Amino acid sequence: MTDPRGSTAPAALVCDGLAYAFGEIKAVDDLELSVRAGEVFGLLGPNGAGKTTAIRCITTLLPVPAGMVRVFGHDAAKERMAVRRLLGYVPQQLSADAGLTGRENVELFARVFDVTRRERAARVARVLEAVGLTPAADRLAKTYSGGMIRRLELAQALVSAPRLLMLDEPTIGLDPIARTSVWEHINAVRAATGMTVLVTTHSMDEADQYCDRVALMHRGRIHALGTPAQLRSELADRRREEGEQDPRPTLEDVFRDVAGSGLDEQGGDFRDVRSTRRTASRVG
Repeated sequence: MTDPRGSTAPAALVCDGLAYAFGEIKAVDDLELSVRAGEVFGLLGPNGAGKTTAIRCITTLLPVPAGMVRVFGHDAAKERMAVRRLLGYVPQQLSADAGLTGRENVELFARVFDVTRRERAARVARVLEAVGLTPAADRLAKTYSGGMIRRLELAQALVSAPRLLMLDEPTIGLDPIARTSVWEHINAVRAATGMTVLVTTHSMDEADQYCDRVALMHRGRIHALGTPAQLRSELADRRREEGEQDPRPTLEDVFRDVAGSGLDEQGGDFRDVRSTRRTASRVG
């Protein structure tokens, strides 16, 4: 979805030279990024590319200097609370409490995000309905399937009525049916509210199917940006110039072209692998 020509409305998200380092390691290196209001934007890249660090900077979980991140025109350094009120966030790690019911989990997030007591019950009921969890709302979360857990976490993020929803690997560890269900609910809420969605995923099929535009991030920077069709077309043109007989690439081919296919190109560390495997095993 594109902004109307000549629109003066602020972009949903602008990163202008965003940088963040852990000691001498540059996790995000002069990142330039603009996400249009209302679109589903995919941030793709290998482990260690800097995607999660960038999201933590955008969500104000990591501090950045003024001017590097703006959410609907609000500076993430100067207006942290204003930015947080505009965001919903579903992290890679599980955020639902197994000892609470689905309704209680969402009510907890409603209190955290200062949803007024007068509106709270109706808002909680509405988002549980939106993600298809009303029948299971009063069951303990530990009885939920992996797909239900991810939909519960989506409800937690939606209860504050965010204008920008941040999803960090939202379908990790889920089977194809559960992944489709999660995306159907995301798109239903987006269609009803006009919400902007920023998602990271390692599923190229998922990005190709659901994202309006994608950016391929590697070693802290954006190396390719466009619609999935545009990126596939650009790689196909290069393949034709090189004389390939079947130049039709997939988005996964584009990913490999940008990031490399060898394991040595993959970043991350022991904690990244342990965290991802733990999350996948718990929601699977």
